[in-house]
Amino acid sequence: MMNPMHTDLPDLENSLTLNSGAVPTQNLPVYLAEDFRVINGANFGDPISHADEIELDDTYQLENNAERARLAINVHDNAITIAEGSDLGVVGADVHLDCVVTLMAPDGATVEVLILVETDDRGMIEATYMLPLAPLLEKQDYSAVTLDRENARTRLAEVACVSFTRRTLITMANGLQKPIEQLNVGDRVLTRDHGPREVRWIGHQTVRATGSFAPIIIKKGALNNENDLTVSPNHRIFIYQRKDRLRADRAEVLVKAKLLVNGVNVVQSDGGFVEYYQLLFDNHEIIYAEGIAAESMFVDTQVKPYLPADVQARLSSSVEFHEPTRGFELSEMLIEPEDAAKLLRSVATS
Repeated sequence: MMNPMHTDLPDLENSLTLNSGAVPTQNLPVYLAEDFRVINGANFGDPISHADEIELDDTYQLENNAERARLAINVHDNAITIAEGSDLGVVGADVHLDCVVTLMAPDGATVEVLILVETDDRGMIEATYMLPLAPLLEKQDYSAVTLDRENARTRLAEVACVSFTRRTLITMANGLQKPIEQLNVGDRVLTRDHGPREVRWIGHQTVRATGSFAPIIIKKGALNNENDLTVSPNHRIFIYQRKDRLRADRAEVLVKAKLLVNGVNVVQSDGGFVEYYQLLFDNHEIIYAEGIAAESMFVDTQVKPYLPADVQARLSSSVEFHEPTRGFELSEMLIEPEDAAKLLRSVATS
């Protein structure tokens, strides 16, 4: 079932700014561990904690009126630290991606949550945070059913990874369009800045279309597209604005699809499963999907662990590898639905 919805991130900022930092920064909408406590089980009354203290089969509930707050992190090759401007934590403190816990509701629905642990300069636990990958409901019982200590970093990378969905038509070097699932490594795709370029790697996975993985649908005509374009929430769309309606001080910008959600012609679809595909080139490229200019897979220190080992081995430095477009990305600030509608109308008629 397809339900239009807005992103479930908190309203963190009212203005738009450019992100040109050398180190990738991600804003994570997290709960404090104290907001999610055991109501039945071995750890009765305790908040959710790190992997060594989590007991499977314990039942948790989200505290009434619990609210997410912004944990801003810088992602390095071998470390994650709290970034400037974070609402939580101590700037510069280390953050450990501890584990992924799968929770199950009484109706069988599951939610994955990432457990992040902030440590002080002695390596002692300072705070624990919880990042749900799908919405959690108040007054709902959730039982811990599985615990994964190995793939927390990969799951965080998947959240940030830019993806197209099955049946998306990609413009090839010869001008013809081809469904993304029919592409092969070595196929030549038309890029905006460098002409025909060969596909070097194609990623593919099926995930639950909920929360951070619920796709964004840019409906037919919203950006002069002839068909709907469905992408992952963090997929950046290239927009050329003849007038600087975004106050970005430049005509060319990249905007994450989730920031364009207005509930009318750009919606988020929650429920079921979705097949995601990623296209990797030698460089970060702008390609054409359903006629819309959109980015190819962007490789940085956060996404790099998601790639197969042989692909990683070819990348000497992820940030240097795909850094140039950072200069014209709008940072992760929410646009009010009415502002998104005005932007889309202005682009569609320009």
